[in-house]
Parts: sequence; structure tokens; C-alpha cells
Amino acid sequence: MGGDARIRDVIQGLLGDLDWHASVADLSGGQRRRVALARLLTGDWDVIALDEPTNHLDVEAITWLAAHLKKRWAPNAGALLIVTHDRWFLDEVANATWEVHDRIVEPFEGGYAAYILQRVERDRMAAATEAKRQNLARKELAWLRRGAPARTSKPKFRIDAANELIADVPEIRDRVALQSLAVSRLGKDVVDLVDAGVSYGDASTGSATEVLRDVEWRVAPGERTGILGVNGAGKSTLLGLIDGSVAPTSGRVKHGKTVRVRSLTQRLDELTEVWDDPVRVVVGRLRTSYTLGTGSKATELTPGQLLERLGFSSAQLSTPVKDLSGGQQRRLQLLLVLLDQPNVLILDEPTNDMDTDMLAAIEDLLDSWSGTLLVVSHDRYFLERVTDQQYAILGGSLRHLPGGVDEYLRLRAAQQKSDAGRASSASKAPAAPTSDAASAPPALDGAARRVAEKDLAAVERKIARLAADVDARKHALVEHDQSDYAGLAAIMKEIAAVEAEIVALEDHWLELSSALEA
Repeated sequence: MGGDARIRDVIQGLLGDLDWHASVADLSGGQRRRVALARLLTGDWDVIALDEPTNHLDVEAITWLAAHLKKRWAPNAGALLIVTHDRWFLDEVANATWEVHDRIVEPFEGGYAAYILQRVERDRMAAATEAKRQNLARKELAWLRRGAPARTSKPKFRIDAANELIADVPEIRDRVALQSLAVSRLGKDVVDLVDAGVSYGDASTGSATEVLRDVEWRVAPGERTGILGVNGAGKSTLLGLIDGSVAPTSGRVKHGKTVRVRSLTQRLDELTEVWDDPVRVVVGRLRTSYTLGTGSKATELTPGQLLERLGFSSAQLSTPVKDLSGGQQRRLQLLLVLLDQPNVLILDEPTNDMDTDMLAAIEDLLDSWSGTLLVVSHDRYFLERVTDQQYAILGGSLRHLPGGVDEYLRLRAAQQKSDAGRASSASKAPAAPTSDAASAPPALDGAARRVAEKDLAAVERKIARLAADVDARKHALVEHDQSDYAGLAAIMKEIAAVEAEIVALEDHWLELSSALEA
């Protein structure tokens, strides 16, 4: 079995970071689930059924799993049945989708994007009771067609029909109005991380572990940012710097005077004190209204109306919190956080225990939220849907990703290739002399190496200058007259051009780095 390429691929894709000598009983729940998934995929099966296979997997592992399942069987061979809330994953691997509703199973051709189109068409002809679901689905279809070109470049449904269905659907977020309201609520200063670093342990004894270093990030009012990184990269530590629960060991963190940070954690902390209370009692203690939207589109909702939008029925209002399902508890937790009226909202893996309809409802709710939003999630669809930009933690440093999740995956692949190359070189090196010259990796020709190092340093300086330019333009965007739509559009166009230049430079940086490390 050790020589089977497919088995090696499964082990590398799912178990590469696990200790092979560890007992399964000592692994975490997520690690045990990955072991079980790997055990299944190493078998030779004609039919495979997977129930929420992406739970406890990071973005890289989910991308690997989708690629593995697409090439696992020869054409017209094998069958795959999946239950999942991960819409990106569903779009990648499924060629047919079944929706279970009202005690029936309704088939649709294609993956999630195709299902949304066909569902909108069905809902247009349905009774008035389907109006709410129809509007939400049409809004999601609009995002799929307008905001996700990678998905819509290969649709299995009719493009003209999709465009006709969304002709009167506005952009999912009024960014100018939300930005203006965020500035009025937060001011121009939110949270500034300046050369911030975090280490754990005793540096004096050499036992300190550096988690983050030299983090330079000025979080802006109304910013909507997704944060990527492997498990243990430091995402939770970074969020702790933002909400004040973690103090930097180097550099500084400055919070604006009006900042109110709330976090939706993976734990159910907000529900601990109301565990035995009925939902109706919990809701009765909350503020009487919640403002959704901006300007003339602003709507005042009661907590009860918010609960309805989040999928609670009137009968469930009498249910004790402890007797709610995991998904219902998660939605109630979000409601409690939102009604506290923070202006900086941190969501840490918010999609756990949610079905696709409920995720769409939460996304719709967040579209009208006017504060700063920071999201950590392995759900790529959700991350791209609710945020406007992404950052990654790579090797303890925070890095902007103008190319989004795809750029992160490229950077991680290059990093892993580089690590594997160094490990291979080390394993092949002679055991004898241990001098610096003997232990160093093979060098390029002197002249060629000096040129490559000089070019690399120049590229790094230019990336830093352009990143500072982007930050300056974003601050200019905030300070610009919010009623001057033409001026705002011009600044946003300039930002996009600079970010495109950064993407090209980062690709060149990867090429130079690979050449120097070869």
C-alpha cells in the first residue's frame, strides 16, 4: 500500500501535519475526523457518501479534497453523494443537486450556482409564501453572476436567463453609504497594529515561541476583511490583539476612543448565563430595536423580527436555550452579539452547524451591517461573500492578498515546495563536517546570486511602497466627500490598479525566491 500513489496523495493531503506515532485517542476531534476521512478515501470504493466532509478542514485541505474527488474515478465511473453546507465545495464537485423540502426531494442539474438559478425560476412561479426565499435567492444569484467570475465562467445554466433574473437586483452592499455611516460611528481611527508581535514563553531562556512578528495593519472604519492561515498560524492571536484580550510582546496596538468590539467565537460563551431560559425570556431582556440598512433604506426591526429572519418559528420561542439545536444556538448567539450594537464585529468560524439557506440569511443580514467586519472561516464561499479583501498569516507575518484565496493557495504551495526542497537537501547532505560552509544549501553562481538577491530586495521595497500607497488611498477614500460618487469611483479605480501591480510583483517575488532557494 505504501507504493500506491493515491494512498500517498490522501495521506499527504489530510494527514501531513499529524504525528504518526500518536494514539488516535489522543487526537483532537478535528484530527480524528481527518483520520476517518483518510481511512475511507484510501479504500477502493465504487460509491462514496460523505456527510459534511469539510468540517474541521482548512481552506487548503478543502481545495485538495475537491481536486481529489473530481479526479478519483475515470469518466462515467464511480458515484459520490455529499451532504454539505459548503457551497464552494458543492459547486466544485457536484454535477447534480437535490434539495430536500416539504417532505419531497427535488432534483436540480449542476452544482450550487446552477441550483440557485433553477430555484429562482421555480420560486418566481410559486405562491406568495415563497416571496421571502425568492428575494434572498435572487440576491445570492446576483452575487454569483456579478461578484464571482471564477464560478460563473463555467456555468451549466443559461447566462442570458441568469442576467434577466437579476436585472433589477441592486448590488449586494451599498459600500459608499456603509462606509460613510461607519466613519460617523467609529471616526477615522479603529485599531492600529504597529510593528506588533506576540511571543509565548521565556525569551531569556531561549524557550519563547514567536507567533506573530512585525504586524503592520491599520484597520479602517467599514473595512470587511477575511483572515486566512493554517491551524496554529496565529489567527486567534491576531484577533486577540484586535479585541484587546491579547497584549503584544513587541510593538504596540492602539484602539480608537469610540471602538466597541464584539466577537462571535466558536464557543457559546454568550449563552452560558441563559442556558436554562426560554428563547422568549432571553429576547425580552434585549434592546427593543435594531437598525438594519442605511439612509432611506434603513429599517427598524424588533428582536422578534430578527429571530424570524434567522429562522426561528413562533413555537421555538418557548424552547429553553439548552434544548435548541446547534445551529439554532449559533443563530441566537449571533443575535445577542448584534443587539449589543458593536461597531467592530469579529466572526470566528461562524458557519458551523448552519445550512445553506440560513447562511444566505446571515449573509443578507451582514450586507446591511455598517461597522468593521473581520472574519476567520474555512468556508471559502462565505468568506468571499461577506468580505471585500483578504489577509493571510504566513510564517508569523501578516500579508495582504490582492488575489484573494487563490493567491493564498499559490503562496502556501510555494512555501510547502520550498520547505520540502530544504528538507530534501538536508537529508542528502553528508553527515560529516558541520561547519557553516558545509551545512549551507548549494549556492547559485556568485554573480547570478547577487543579481537575484538585489532584484528580490528591490521587489520587496516596491511591494512595501505600493502597500503603503494603497493604505494612503484608502484613508483618502474615507476622508473624501461621500456625496462625490465620481471622485470616490476614481479613487477606488486607482486602488484597484495599484493592487493589480502588487499581485504581479508578488508573482515575480515567488519566482526569485524559488531560484535563490533551489
